[in-house]
Amino acid sequence: MSVARALAGAPESSSMLTAERLLEGSRDTRRVPEGFWQKLIFTASGRRIRLADSKAAQARIALTARIAKPLTGGARFVPVLTRKGGVGKTTITTLLGMALADARDDRVIAVDANPDRGTLAERLSRRSEHTVRDLVRGADEVVGYAEFSALVSRDMTRLDVLASDTDPHISQAFDEHDYDVVARLASQYYSIVLTDCGTGIVHSVMSATLRHADTLVIVSGTSLDEARSAAETLSWLEANGYADLAAHAVVVINSTTPGTPPVRLDEIGKHFESRVRSIVRVPFDAHLATGAAVTFADLRPETRLAVRELAAIVVEGLPVGRPRKAGSRG
Repeated sequence: MSVARALAGAPESSSMLTAERLLEGSRDTRRVPEGFWQKLIFTASGRRIRLADSKAAQARIALTARIAKPLTGGARFVPVLTRKGGVGKTTITTLLGMALADARDDRVIAVDANPDRGTLAERLSRRSEHTVRDLVRGADEVVGYAEFSALVSRDMTRLDVLASDTDPHISQAFDEHDYDVVARLASQYYSIVLTDCGTGIVHSVMSATLRHADTLVIVSGTSLDEARSAAETLSWLEANGYADLAAHAVVVINSTTPGTPPVRLDEIGKHFESRVRSIVRVPFDAHLATGAAVTFADLRPETRLAVRELAAIVVEGLPVGRPRKAGSRG
């Protein structure tokens, strides 16, 4: 029997006697199905006939479920790095953090660990005046999330950001020990800790960052030298005791300029596919090109989808149970 006949008052078939309709407490009346016809029929039937969500809605819900996969047993650390500046590393850190925080029920923080002047907090519209230095200096006074959260910037997606020092002479003093302090405190209150790394590979903060890492995100641009720099980042990791982290990494090919790039992105993709767990391409988005504060809802749908897919892939690469002890080498 067609839905139209059911709505017109024709006799119902036995298939209409669903558990959701007949059993108290089993009918979900809180969420309207997604899709034009789904909503129309649901409303016209007095909320009795619930068709499946549209395919687009089902895909979006499934992607959200992948991002929101529960993680138990302690914080996971995800550094975002590259050896070359200008490829959008800080932007990717911001977008990844927003996608995670927007979909998950637990807490997500992004730490600006750039030993030079970092700009991670500038990508948020609401910024705190406090920095990572304030947290390190007042570490003994942080006895709960209230004290920690007073030092962070917070986005509408609920992403927390711990800013770096704005004075490059001061920020140079941020070292391996300081990162360990930040990591210890952040792990008490957050499930996922992203780290926006500087472009240098050999400074002491990077050593601490890699020691805590559960998986890596490596950012490449779309030019030849940018792709080579990302590939050289992998080579350095492989040659310096982090081969497992390199093989398990996710490479983001980030388009920072409009138009068709002069290189073959498919060939760049093939190279990285042979070396890492997964790659994700993030398209150019004018909303990101200015370097100003990012509003996740204002991204192009294609950009938001790519970043959410990145978030899902990152979560899928994290240990589900208790991760290895913080401080172990990858």
